Amino acid sequence: MKHNRIIAAIATAGIFLSACGGSGMNAQSGEESGGRSASLDGAQDGGTLHVLTFQEGASTLDPQRVYTGAELGAWGSTFTRTLTSYQPVAGEDGTNLVADMATDLGTASDDLKTWTFTLRDGLTWEDGSEVTCADIAYGVSRTFAAEVTAGEGPLYALSYLNIPEGDSDFGSAYPGPWLADEEQQALFDAAVQCDGQNITFNLQVPVADFNYTVGLLAFAPVPKDKDTADQYGLAPFSNGPFRVESYEEGVELVLVRNENWNADSDPVRKPLLDEIIWQFGVDEAVIDERMLADAGEDKNTIVYGGILPENLQTVFGDDSLKDRRTDGFDGFVSYTMFNVETVNCLEVRQAVWLALDREALRTAAGGPFTGEFATSFVAPLLAADYEPAKLVDGLNEDGTANVEAAIAMMEKAKEACPDLHARTTGEGLRFDHPDSATWQKNIAIWIDSLGAAGIKIIDNPIEPSKYYSSINGDRGDLMRAGWAADWANASTVIPELFSKDGGFNYHNNEGDPAFAAFQTKVDEAKAETDRSKQSKLWKELNQYVMDQVWSIPGSATKSQNLVGSNVRGAYQWKPFGWYNLGAIGLAG
Repeated sequence: MKHNRIIAAIATAGIFLSACGGSGMNAQSGEESGGRSASLDGAQDGGTLHVLTFQEGASTLDPQRVYTGAELGAWGSTFTRTLTSYQPVAGEDGTNLVADMATDLGTASDDLKTWTFTLRDGLTWEDGSEVTCADIAYGVSRTFAAEVTAGEGPLYALSYLNIPEGDSDFGSAYPGPWLADEEQQALFDAAVQCDGQNITFNLQVPVADFNYTVGLLAFAPVPKDKDTADQYGLAPFSNGPFRVESYEEGVELVLVRNENWNADSDPVRKPLLDEIIWQFGVDEAVIDERMLADAGEDKNTIVYGGILPENLQTVFGDDSLKDRRTDGFDGFVSYTMFNVETVNCLEVRQAVWLALDREALRTAAGGPFTGEFATSFVAPLLAADYEPAKLVDGLNEDGTANVEAAIAMMEKAKEACPDLHARTTGEGLRFDHPDSATWQKNIAIWIDSLGAAGIKIIDNPIEPSKYYSSINGDRGDLMRAGWAADWANASTVIPELFSKDGGFNYHNNEGDPAFAAFQTKVDEAKAETDRSKQSKLWKELNQYVMDQVWSIPGSATKSQNLVGSNVRGAYQWKPFGWYNLGAIGLAG
C-alpha cells in the first residue's frame, strides 16, 4: 500500500530499535507506544474527535480507489467493512487476520484457485437495508472500470480473477460494470459468483493467502443503486459504525455514528465516539504549535501527517509528553521512482543514485527519527522475504554523495545515451513530489547534491492529496513514493511496484530491455505455492530491481505522532502505519 504520511502496512515480526533518550537536544529516536493515550484508561462513550492535516482533502473516500495505508485503516475502521479485517489491537497481534463480514476466513479449493466466503447475518447499510453478496460482487467489479477508478486502487482483482485478457484500458476482457455488454458481464459473473449468503471467487492462479486480499477495501461492497461513478468518493454509502455526514475538499470531513449499524454483526469494531471531524489545509507549523499547547478542543485531537522535523527534539526531549507520543518503524520503505521510458539509460540512473546525498536528506527529515537507509524495497519488518541487496558500486555506506563516481558514470552515459545525457545536464530531469515544508528542504538537497555531478533537477511540487492522482496521469522523470506490503508476503511489494500488472507501477518500465526476464520470474514467483521457495524468488527479484535502478530506495521509515491529552485508544495499528481511527475514545 502506498505511503501518504505525507509521502514521508502490513508489518510482521518486530525489529530491534534504539532506546529512547532523555531530554533536550539528546533526545533519541526509539520505540514508544503512546503510553496512556494508547490505552482506554478513562475513555468514555461519546464525544467528538478532531483530526488535523495540512492536506487539502482525503486522497479519496471511494473504497475501490483508496490505497494509502492510513486511509485504508481509517475508512475500514469507520464506514467500510470487508469480508476479512485485522485484529484491532496494538503490536504484532494487530497483523492477525480475522473474519469481518464473513463468518470465517474462507474456504479454499485444493488447488487454491477457488475461494468461498459466507456472509454473516444482520449486515446492514446506513439506510437499514441488507448488505448482500451482490453488493460485494458489484464493488469488486468497479475495480475493472478504468474510466472511474483510473487505476488508483489495488488491482488484485484484475490479476487474480479468472477473466481472460482483452482490449479494455486495463487489458481485461471485462471493462467494468458501466461499459460491459451482456457477454462481457457474464465473464465477471462467472469469476465472482453469488449463491445466497455465499460468495465464490474463481481465480486464474493459485493464491494461498487470498483471504488477505479480500480485506482490502477494493473488495468492499457498494450498492449498485447508490453508485455515482467517479463522484462516489464524495459520499460513499456506509456499512460500518460511522457514516459520512458531509465532505468538502479543502475544508472538512465529518463522520457521525451510523444508527443502522448492527453491532451484533460486527466482531471487529467497538466504537466509542459520536463524531469525527477532519479539518483540512491547516498549516504544518500551526498544527505542531496547537498539539504542544494542548488547549481546548485540541485535547481531543490527533494529527494526520506527523511531526515537523524541527520539532522532534522538543517532543521527544520532554518526558511529560510520554503519554501522548508515538515513535516506531511503520513497515514502509520510501523510494524515488524513475520514469524508465524517459530516463531510459542505466548509467544516468546509477549516476543519480551515486550523486544523491542521502545522509543530508535523512538529517533534514529528522535524523534517526526518519528510519534507516533501505537496502531492499521489502521492509525489514517483513522478515520472511527480506534480505539486504547489493547496491550500486561506489555507493557510500554512510549515505554521503560519491560525486567522483557519479561524474565518472555520467561520462559513460555520454557515450551510452548522448541525447539523455544532454537533457540531464542541460534542461534537467523533472522531479514530482508532494508540496510540503519538509519537501521544500528535501528538493533543495536533491538539486544541490546532484548539481555537483552536473545533473540538473526541475522542481515540480504537487498538492499532497492530489499527488498520486496527478502522477497517475502525468509523470515526471523522477517521482517520490513509499510502500508497505498489503499483507505479509512480498507478492504485494515487488509485483505491485514493478510488474506489468502492478497496481502501483509508475515506472513505465515495460519497454526496458531488462523487463521481459523480470516479468517471467515474477510470474514464476506468484505461481509458487511453496512459501520458502517463493521467498527465495522474491529476494532474487529485489536484487534484480536494484541492479536495474528502476527506483532508488530511500529509508525503511519510522513515524512519529503526538495526540491531545484526552485521546485514548490511539495505538499504531501495524497493518496501516497509523491509528485505528474507529477505536479511538476520549477521556474527560
